[in-house]
Amino acid sequence: MDQMVSGSLLNETFRGRRVLVTGDTGFKGSWLCLWLHQLGAQVFGFALPPEREKDHYTLLGLESLIEHVTGDIRDCTAVHKAFDGFQPEVLFHLAAQPLVRYSYQEPKLTFDTNVAGSVNVLEAARHCDSLKAVVYVTSDKCYRNKEWIWGYREDDALGGHDPYSASKAAAELVFSAYQDSYFNARPNFGAATVRAGNVIGGGDWAADRLVPDAIRALEAGKPIHLRNPHSTRPWQHVLEPLSGYLLTAARLLTEPKRFAGPWNFGPDAQSIRTVGDLVQMIIAEWGSGKVEISPEADAPHEARLLHLNCDKAHQLMQWRPKWDAKRAVAETVGWYRGVFEGQSALEISRRQILEYMET
Repeated sequence: MDQMVSGSLLNETFRGRRVLVTGDTGFKGSWLCLWLHQLGAQVFGFALPPEREKDHYTLLGLESLIEHVTGDIRDCTAVHKAFDGFQPEVLFHLAAQPLVRYSYQEPKLTFDTNVAGSVNVLEAARHCDSLKAVVYVTSDKCYRNKEWIWGYREDDALGGHDPYSASKAAAELVFSAYQDSYFNARPNFGAATVRAGNVIGGGDWAADRLVPDAIRALEAGKPIHLRNPHSTRPWQHVLEPLSGYLLTAARLLTEPKRFAGPWNFGPDAQSIRTVGDLVQMIIAEWGSGKVEISPEADAPHEARLLHLNCDKAHQLMQWRPKWDAKRAVAETVGWYRGVFEGQSALEISRRQILEYMET
């Protein structure tokens, strides 16, 4: 499938569709909702309130573009009520506690949200007759990380050293049980899990994430402090995995059993960079800045080497990343700089989505 056909497929698939996104107030969720809105979908969101005034969801004014219900996926009754009210055809489940380091501080919250909360969502999906496709978002960190130099495949072992990673592996096992016990036998219904690398992009202000921390430092004229400059990650612009999620949903709606199951959506090998290299790219794009290496004594464990093998998505879904690391950094820094200069976050984000689709 070439890129123009892919764009046409997404437009044809989502125009007029009733789509529910859990976690719509989050970084990835807000970008996905905006993209779905531009594709002509009827978008419904269910999530906790945004945490900050500068969050992407808030700056977009997304509450005026979609129908949003504030709720917690740990509240089973609220989740079922949302499904009953929206009657979605497509579900994208993104709601989660998404931070590795925070999971060390709040392990119970992390497991309650990422495991028990996901059970609530899958239970609601199981009882929702209108639903035809489920895209269930976990993480590249669901794999048992052996610090391999090669990428993890969809059938590699699951696991997790830290509470966040373990919760995502557990969420995958929960999904597999629902798939085998209920979804596989349901006619005209498809469900898939999707696993992405480290996403970057405008509007992310989470604590202990590399790009938001770097942007905050650069804006304040302070050094960027790095804990582990030699750690490698599969960096990708947020639109890259989201394009994979959208394509997965589109395929599930036409061939639900063929495209069910797990899928990796990561960058090409040349976009797998060290933390130090990525920060130097951000500084170059910003035009100034400096780095200070600040290792932490008794710091919690963090993986040093991690990337994904995406051959399955390349060959069976004809999905490929469009923007390399250089373009991803340029679009990300450009978003923040534009907003700092008073440009509309909504217009910048819309333009980047259109440019991505036309690439």
